[in-house]
Amino acid sequence: MTTIQSATEPGLLPKLHDPELLIFIRHGQTDWNAEGRMQGQRDIPLNRIGELQATGNGERLGAFFERENIDPATLDFVSSPLGRTRATMERLRQAMGLEVATYRLEDQLKEITFGDWEGFTLEDLADDEQDKLLHRKSDKWGFVPPKGESYRMLAERIGVWLKTVDRPSVVVSHGGVYRVLRGLLEGLDTVTVPRLDVPQDKVFVWRNSRFEEV
Repeated sequence: MTTIQSATEPGLLPKLHDPELLIFIRHGQTDWNAEGRMQGQRDIPLNRIGELQATGNGERLGAFFERENIDPATLDFVSSPLGRTRATMERLRQAMGLEVATYRLEDQLKEITFGDWEGFTLEDLADDEQDKLLHRKSDKWGFVPPKGESYRMLAERIGVWLKTVDRPSVVVSHGGVYRVLRGLLEGLDTVTVPRLDVPQDKVFVWRNSRFEEV
């Protein structure tokens, strides 16, 4: 497997794959998102805003398929197994008039885990974890939270999955996953990747070797 550099060693991520069509949607908002809590792999449900975002993304995706004359039945629908991603997938499929449960789960698409920090805000940790927070600020790519996962580690995991994508796909996953996925598709640098913005009310379409928002 390709070794992915730490952000302390400036460099670009390898472009691992160039799928024909890969559509990515982040799960809708949860209360922990709204509160700035590190969510990671904790199974926090969508809030009302998140439910509306998921339905809205389904409407956007359905309109895109209609404009581009794409039959959804020809795509592989794949979700992270966490509850918020499954709920998002089911709402967007419902909005497109598709059978709600016809999709598959992929364990490798789980969010980056923050380990012992899950459930806390950065402000909560400011007094007891100051040294670690400074380390994180200086090297967000390589930093590993206590019992957690770094972006570098996440990129290795997502890279393994990405190289298996062999048909047009719709993926519902998480913000951290999109960041490293985009980094691996575009060959971005490891300082930029952890800071990429990932709105929860957008559909990201990879085709012709670039991302577009719909």
